[in-house]
Amino acid sequence: MQLNFQTQGEGPPLIIMHGLFGSLGNWAGIARQLAAEFHVICVDLRNHGKSPHDPLMTYDIMARDIVKLLDQLGFDEAHILGHSMGGKVAMQLALNHADYVKKLIVVDIAPVRYPRQHDNVFEGLRSIDLASLKSRNDADEQLAVHIPEASVRAFLLTNLYRKEQNSFGWRMNLEGLFQNYDEIAAAPHGEPFKGPTLFIKGGNSDYLLGEYRSTILSHFPNAGYQIMRNTGHWPHAEQPTEFTGIVRRFLLSES
Repeated sequence: MQLNFQTQGEGPPLIIMHGLFGSLGNWAGIARQLAAEFHVICVDLRNHGKSPHDPLMTYDIMARDIVKLLDQLGFDEAHILGHSMGGKVAMQLALNHADYVKKLIVVDIAPVRYPRQHDNVFEGLRSIDLASLKSRNDADEQLAVHIPEASVRAFLLTNLYRKEQNSFGWRMNLEGLFQNYDEIAAAPHGEPFKGPTLFIKGGNSDYLLGEYRSTILSHFPNAGYQIMRNTGHWPHAEQPTEFTGIVRRFLLSES
């Protein structure tokens, strides 16, 4: 699969992968800051953004998508950063294709199977009547019945775009994501990755818990941890300057 991606900067390559319902655009600000020291490649994962839609969506397959992209770009290895679902792709890449990974950063996710926690999001998104939409505000009003948080709705509706003849559509493969949710919730697997690894936790988030520590270390024995206080599941969006500093220090360190 030919993934959609954007690059900027010069230096060691750094692949950045977004989470579920996201796109490479979510990382534009972080990418601009890191481009001073790195060749930053932000990726739309399959069934997201402007990348192709496909009914298959396991972490093995998504990791191979990144291997193909690295081969296409001519990189033997790269730093890898992934958030949430993208963090699981990053972990799967390291566990199955360690030679491609120089340093690994995983943002607010663990190598475990998570319980279903997006049913209300899918219900809300699938309930929007695209054919009747006159504006983005119409979609927001329909989605608000299921999702009261305005910031969450704004994030989700970045996937909505105006097509030809003034109709609306989803850039993401909404039905494909819905059908593959069990795969998205699954844990990455493979041989332990012994390279330098950093897990970044949003201090107020319940995605990366202390009880997962032994599982993390069994997969990533050289893992370090950084907690970002007063942030939730999107620490990079909530405190981008602090987040960028953490990433830069880790990637530029000698270890």
